[in-house]
Amino acid sequence: MDYAPENEQGVVFLFADLARRELGMRVESIQAAFPDCIGVQGAKRSRIEFEFRSSSFRAHGHDPKKCDLIVCWIDDWANAPPGLRIIELRRFYNLGFNVWIQAVRGVFRASLQATRMRSTWSVPRQARRGDLVLFHRASPDSYIADVFVLTKDATWRTADYKKGKDWMAEVQRVATLATPLHWEEMKRHHILGRTAFVRRNMQGRHCVTEFWPTLRSLILARNPGQRSRFARFGAERVSRG
Repeated sequence: MDYAPENEQGVVFLFADLARRELGMRVESIQAAFPDCIGVQGAKRSRIEFEFRSSSFRAHGHDPKKCDLIVCWIDDWANAPPGLRIIELRRFYNLGFNVWIQAVRGVFRASLQATRMRSTWSVPRQARRGDLVLFHRASPDSYIADVFVLTKDATWRTADYKKGKDWMAEVQRVATLATPLHWEEMKRHHILGRTAFVRRNMQGRHCVTEFWPTLRSLILARNPGQRSRFARFGAERVSRG
């Protein structure tokens, strides 16, 4: 295949190439009805659904209890059910990265601002090494000024900021924006103003990969001195779709 896939059929094609070689899986059956495929790894059978984007599983109304594994090109489902495994194929080709926006509230805003280089933070469950996290400082700030990259995959572990466990990862600061990107500004933007994360007041955790070219352009227009820091996160590295 000469180009990155742009639909579910491309995902099926790549899965056929990778199943045995990379995943150690043989295909028992493929069907038109949900789930799309039955795969076997060792003695374990897995019910598999193919999607271009993992979030389409929810949009299509599929039942997570009747599926074990999503195989996709882009994993953008921040709040996928914990028991549902997701394989993002583009990682096998060292292509692309996801971009997440995550709200930071209360005393954690000061902790975030004080983090100069590396730290451990709560992150979206699906976040992986190489992904970007744009931390949105909640009201009264209501802006994005802190950009970090994950240096390791998110793992379920004991949290260092509360009792119990959370999805945590080591992160490294990419940039501190001298001119932040304000929520009010995004609300007025002809593209961003229609997005779910802006309409939801930037609350929660959102995969915003498809909007990274727009966000990156706005960030660099306001912070041209940071261009070198964002060079390796060019919009061309985000897969089409």
